Amino acid sequence: MFQNNRITQLFNIKFPIIQAGMIWASGWKLASSVSEAGGLGIIGAGSMYPHILEEHIKKCKAATSKPFGVNVPMLYPDLDKIIDIIIKEEVKIVFTSAGNPKTWTSHLQSHGIKVVHVVSSVKFGLKAEAAGVDAIVAEGFEAGGHNGRDETTTLALLPMITKSVNIPVIAAGGIANGQAMLACMVLGADAVQVGTRFVASEEASSHINFKNEIIKAKEGDTKLTLKELAPVRLLKNKFYNDVQELYQQSPTKEQLIELLGRARAKKGMFEGDLDEGELEIGQISGLIDQILPAQQILKNMLDEFEEAKNNVKSL
Repeated sequence: MFQNNRITQLFNIKFPIIQAGMIWASGWKLASSVSEAGGLGIIGAGSMYPHILEEHIKKCKAATSKPFGVNVPMLYPDLDKIIDIIIKEEVKIVFTSAGNPKTWTSHLQSHGIKVVHVVSSVKFGLKAEAAGVDAIVAEGFEAGGHNGRDETTTLALLPMITKSVNIPVIAAGGIANGQAMLACMVLGADAVQVGTRFVASEEASSHINFKNEIIKAKEGDTKLTLKELAPVRLLKNKFYNDVQELYQQSPTKEQLIELLGRARAKKGMFEGDLDEGELEIGQISGLIDQILPAQQILKNMLDEFEEAKNNVKSL
């Protein structure tokens, strides 16, 4: 079905569905399950110390012979050690984000690694292409977690980026079913990256309390905030309300940092503290009402994709 697709050819995968590398959710169990089902599973290195990442890579290699990747947010410490582990363990695909793609792209490629960079604007898409990356992820404002400052939606961002670059483009932000996948590919995407839908999977390493909050979420239950630090989309909870109360006092950046503290995301998403934790998730959480196995999520998307494609013909 996708034999001539640029992303399936680039990564040697069956379907152009990429599981996002999300902190506290994307361990080896999720990544290997998605890869086994024909997509591309990604280990999220952002929430892992180097030795933990190495352990997850080894376990993922033992669980699947299919390609998988590692997501590396470049704003985290120990980046040199993380890159060294990825090269030592012969990971073949790396998704970089939150930093300058020039920093590591050529070094990784010199070791036979395909490099994909996440962007939220045409400007940064062009910079990533100039840096020599193999593909880019165009992530819209709907996405969960850390986000672009311009609040450009996927529907607006995607055609502008595909018009501007020549390398393959993976759409991200607000994609949880096959209908959205088809829409993105009509707009020029070669593949889709799916985050929120896979957080609410059985294999995700996120806490069951967090997963249950996702399937209870309705339209309007998430909000982009903390732009002064790093824009992040959160489920509304006590911590989110505390942030909004502080904003009423016109806080300094230092006051926001003090309120955020350390390990706030781990507390919410991994430890299940629904009051004091940071709960990063996308707008499309309002559409999700079941925790499912990763393989079933991928199958559902492909079935919906085919059904939507057939329905479009009748138009």
